Order: sequence, then structure tokens, then C-alpha cells
Amino acid sequence: MTQQRFDGMPPVSPGADAPHAASAPGGLGARTDTPAGPSADGPPSAEPPGGTSAETPRQPGERPPEERPAEPGRVPFPTVDEISRHCLADGEPETVHIEIHLPGSLRPERLRAAVRAALRQHARILVRQAPHRWWHRHYWWELTDGPDRDPVSYPGGTLEEARRRAVTDCPPLDSAPPIRIEVIEHDTGTVLLAVINHTALDGPACLRVLATAAERYGQADNAPTPAPVRAPHGGQGAPEPAPSTSSWTRPARISAETRRPAASGNGMLVVELPLPTRPPRAPDGAAAYTVNDQLLVATWLMSARWNRLHQRAFRPVRITMPVDDRPRTLDMPIGNGTRLVEVTFGAEERDLHEALVGAETPDPAAVTRMLRTTAARTRALKALRRPQLGFSGGLLTTGLLPIGLRAAYTRALRGLAGPWASTTLLSNIGRVPYPMDFGDAGRATAVWFSAPARSPRGLSVTTVSTNGRLQLALRWSHARLDDDAGRSLGELFARALESTAHRPEPGGTE
Repeated sequence: MTQQRFDGMPPVSPGADAPHAASAPGGLGARTDTPAGPSADGPPSAEPPGGTSAETPRQPGERPPEERPAEPGRVPFPTVDEISRHCLADGEPETVHIEIHLPGSLRPERLRAAVRAALRQHARILVRQAPHRWWHRHYWWELTDGPDRDPVSYPGGTLEEARRRAVTDCPPLDSAPPIRIEVIEHDTGTVLLAVINHTALDGPACLRVLATAAERYGQADNAPTPAPVRAPHGGQGAPEPAPSTSSWTRPARISAETRRPAASGNGMLVVELPLPTRPPRAPDGAAAYTVNDQLLVATWLMSARWNRLHQRAFRPVRITMPVDDRPRTLDMPIGNGTRLVEVTFGAEERDLHEALVGAETPDPAAVTRMLRTTAARTRALKALRRPQLGFSGGLLTTGLLPIGLRAAYTRALRGLAGPWASTTLLSNIGRVPYPMDFGDAGRATAVWFSAPARSPRGLSVTTVSTNGRLQLALRWSHARLDDDAGRSLGELFARALESTAHRPEPGGTE
């Protein structure tokens, strides 16, 4: 396993809630043609709309002024943003980190100008939280005409130190934009490291903004690559998925292993792995399973084998998986735009448990069966159209009660429901759709994301693929795992992912 060191603590030698969901149509991520109207919390601000002036020459890919959103005023927090805001806690940073590795160097003023232009082009990122009181009926985002502070900095120091800041120091919500971008000189070139306050927006939305900044900086086309047209995996007439474990069954929790159970904050492991191979497609173009299904099974294997090593009794593993249906074009809604689905397993989880975790390596036939049943289940889950946080999210944010009372009962319900929270979160960003071409600084050679690891899960797995490689960020709560344990868990994931790779039968034809 190739490892880029970071453990959330001073560098050491290597050892052996969401992304979450997003603004709904008409919320923060959606375009509107009129400003937000007055409310019981006060009138909207009279700030001018964002965007460049008509006299400014238009850059490649920039929308003409008449097509840019002009939204002075304020917007109430969408459901996902509000619930995230209610549940903020000291010691559990609600950050998403993105790091883009470039082979060359970035010119400071040119980069700052490109980022400012991208922020204005995607004006919904230029928000700050308006002052509020407990009796108000909503939190509000104030839409600003420009950044309150320069989001780009050259802090110096090492990449390990920047990663440590990414999981401890959250950009404030009361200053626009709620992101910061640090430029770190690294031994292989330059790293652009962005840190996002996840209450305001998610990783894919920020990556869209960074792709626009790359286009403005390098004057090169950074349009997204069209997604390949493929037959649905499983083929036509594929069997319906077998019944999964009931969501009322208490799931497994990653067994704690730490010498400091009262520690706060997150640790993080950043590694690069080979993409696991898959069987050839059927003649109709259908795939037996996807890389995402392999990642789900690898996460299951990591969790089950870790708990077996710690002599924990069997409990079913449940994995929260964000699904993002937004386009990756310039009109991509900016905000929290994913919906969450819960991937549970079925009878095969108990039937195959011993074959999968009882020996040094999982039984290949058992892994293949797990992959095929998981593929059928995830295909059905992705086809469902549900609210981003399920049907209960809207009830928690109804405006009948003031935000102070809503915050109190949201936190209380979250605590009561903690034992039924999923085992872990797996956020697979997939293939980076943008070239991320920064001109003379070069194209991105690797991109990493990491998602928050909030309790009670205390663990998140985030993956993205570039240049035929898989970038993995494992992030954990220090209250559950210390950094030695986190590295061991990462190695377990690498072996689990390798066990999902397709291996042709000897003498067989593919």
C-alpha cells in the first residue's frame, strides 16, 4: 500500500454526518430569478448581485451576464444545512478536505484572480450565515457580492501540517465564502488544498468551483468529460435484490482501539491504491458489478474483519452512501447536493460470515456472491427517489418552532437514534470528470477528498479515482481510534479491496 503520511498528530513513521446531503430545488443550490422575500426574521439585505461587470472581457466558458444568477438578499437554510448546523459540536470538525496535486508551480496573484472570478461565476458559494437569535424561525444565508476575506493563502510548512489543519480548523460560517484554499509547495510539485465547512456545501460542489478556477487560471477548457454510456450492470431481466437486513436492527459499530478515549478531533490516512479489476462485460455491455460495489464490499470486509480481530459479537454492517445526481456543468447547483442511502446486506451476510472473515484471506467464491448481491441491492437503492435525508428530515426542520427549540430536539433525537446509526460512511466521488488543467502548472496528477468522521460512527471512507488509480482517505474520530489503529484499519481496507479484484479462472477464456 503506497502511503502519503498523515495521522492527525505529529508525523510518525507508517505502521503495519454528510458529505452529507444537500439543498433541494429552490434551496441554496438552485437558481432563482428573484431575491428572497421578507420574513419574520427581518428584510433581505440590499446587496448588489454578484458577477463581473459588463465591461470585463468574458473568459472561456464564462456565462454571459444575462445568464448569471443575480440573487441579492438572503436564503433560508435548506433542510440538510439546518440539521448540520444544529448538530455542530466542539471537537468534531465538520470539514471536507480536497487536495489537488499539480506537477508545477502556481503564480499567487494569477491564482487569486482566477479564484475570485470562479467565486463570482458560481455566486452561490459567496454566502455567510446571517446573525440569528434562538427565537428566529430560520437560519439564513446572506448572499454577498464578493469574498469577505482572501480565501487563498500560502501558509508555508509541510503537507502533513496542512492536512492536520484540514481536520481540525473549520472555516467560519459568518464569513464568505465558507472555504479556504491553501497552496503548499511539495516535493512532487504543488498541492492545492481546499477546506470546506460542510454545513454550507459539499465536496463535488467545491470541486466544480475549483475546476472553473483552473479554467480561468490556465485559459484551457476544463469542461467535464461526458459520462460513458453503459448498459445497466446486471443486464436486462436481472433478478430483484434479495431482502436486506431490517433498518431497525442495530448495526455493528467499529470496535474502539485507542489509548486516549477522551481525545477530540479527527485523524486521517491518505493512500493511493490500484483500482480493482472487474470481469469483462457481457455481450450486451452489462457489467456484473461496479467499482462502487467493490468498494462497498471492501468496506464491509474491513469492518467485519476488524471487529472479528477485536472479538466482537456478530452484528450486521450498514453503510451510509451519498448519491449525487447533479450535472457537472457550469449550472451545477452549488451547496449540499447529495442524497443519502443506507446500504444494508441480507441473509448472505450471516451465511457467508465465516467464509469471509474466519480465515486469513476471504473465500473468493463468497466474495463474488457478496459482490453480485450488493450490485443488485445498490441498483435498486439508486433508482429510488427519496428526500435527501429521508422523510424525517423535513419534519425536523419545519418552521412551526423557533430554531433554538428545533436545535434542542434535533440533537436529542440524534443522541437517541445513535445506536441505530450506520457502521460507517462510504463516499465514492468516482472518476474526476474535469481535466483540472492549470496551464503552466500542469494537470492534476491525483485528487483526494475526506469527509467528516462524526460520532456515533466515528469513521468515514472517501474515494476518488484519477489516472487509473484510486485515492483513498480514511478519517476517524480520535475518541474511537488512535492513529496507530487508524493506520492498521487502512491496511485492512487495502487488503479487503484487493480481495474483490476479479481473477480469471485458470485455463478459462474471458
